[in-house]
Amino acid sequence: MTSPLIDAQTLSARLEDPQWVVVDCRFRLTQPDAGLEMYKQAHIPGARYAHLDQDLAASPRPEEGRHPLPSPEAFKATIEELGISNSSNVVAYDDASGAIAARFWWMLRWVGHDAVFVLDRGIQGWGKASLPLESTDPTWESAQFSLGQVREDWIVKTRDIPGELAQGATLVDARSPERYAGQEEPIDPIAGHIPGAVNYPFSLALDSAGAMRDSGELRRELEPFTQGPRGLIATCGSGVTACHLLLAVKAAGLGDGRAYIGSWSEWIRDPGREIETEGTTSDSGS
Repeated sequence: MTSPLIDAQTLSARLEDPQWVVVDCRFRLTQPDAGLEMYKQAHIPGARYAHLDQDLAASPRPEEGRHPLPSPEAFKATIEELGISNSSNVVAYDDASGAIAARFWWMLRWVGHDAVFVLDRGIQGWGKASLPLESTDPTWESAQFSLGQVREDWIVKTRDIPGELAQGATLVDARSPERYAGQEEPIDPIAGHIPGAVNYPFSLALDSAGAMRDSGELRRELEPFTQGPRGLIATCGSGVTACHLLLAVKAAGLGDGRAYIGSWSEWIRDPGREIETEGTTSDSGS
């Protein structure tokens, strides 16, 4: 199995190789400009910046969640602007234990580019290894990128969720236990979770230093979710940390699950859809 993760020392040895492209994905949901400002202050040498709202998501329509996918063609344009070609090896990083970088990792693979990794422990691990940062703007040329076989079968739509659950899919919510239970909701207007979903916070896949835990341990914890007749579907608030859950599934050697990109923020757009909070069920208009 090829790991979807790369460590700081291994990446450091490849920075001078033009076939390797590093992408900074730092982002703050409540401060959309903060990630770019941090990038300007200091970043891994040569890294380019990808903005979650502008590069890794489309502008949401009223019925959609907060971070819908762009079209493959629109994402292709972003890939090319970042200087990524079909022969590039790509490394994404952030300062959130891979929570944002995993979205970029997943999206590149969604459009058929498998040579992509997430920097384990992110920029903090880079700093702990005493590796250099730079504040100057790197220069690069745009590239040509041909879309591969777009993996549309990796995506689950809102309309599909009830049928998927009825047929044996396991819907795994990667948000915190408090958000899943409806005890708090700092982002979306309604608290709770999709009826039938189980909770595995993405943070459980990480150790105290923010690195991905041992693959064997992850396999023991995550494999039960993948064993049903329709496998695992990852969900979260808006289809971002769901990708981190899928990164953990991949790191555990359990293959590729599917993603409900619309997630909770899309589910609650229709007040007629049922929601659960701590064992109670109601509709989202209640």
